[in-house]
Amino acid sequence: MAFEKIKNFIAPVDEEDEGEELEFVESETKPVSTYESKSTKVSAIPSNAQMVLFEPRSFEEAEEIGKHLKQRRACVVNLHRLQRDYAQRTIDFLTGVVYALDGTIQKIGHNVILCAPKTIVVNGEIKLDSDDE
Repeated sequence: MAFEKIKNFIAPVDEEDEGEELEFVESETKPVSTYESKSTKVSAIPSNAQMVLFEPRSFEEAEEIGKHLKQRRACVVNLHRLQRDYAQRTIDFLTGVVYALDGTIQKIGHNVILCAPKTIVVNGEIKLDSDDE
């Protein structure tokens, strides 16, 4: 009895609506490619999702990358133009920004990283040859 009261409080049902049934119509659409097939797992992507590409030439440009992450934009950062110590400082800074935003950071190539805010889901993993050792 108490369960019914709680259930009715959370999701009340009008007595006149009890007899009505909702009708759902499924439309059949064929996937255009195997990528779009139902077996492929695709996360819901916000309609305003954006990705920004960066190739910083100094550590000072890391702040701009952080601003884009705060605006919920994914960032691909190619660090090959930075000296090794500045590239490491940039990675450390961006790791902190991503951590504060509950996002993810992932190495996707030699000196290339992907930083994504919480709103962008990144699935999968890229194996690099040097990581196999």
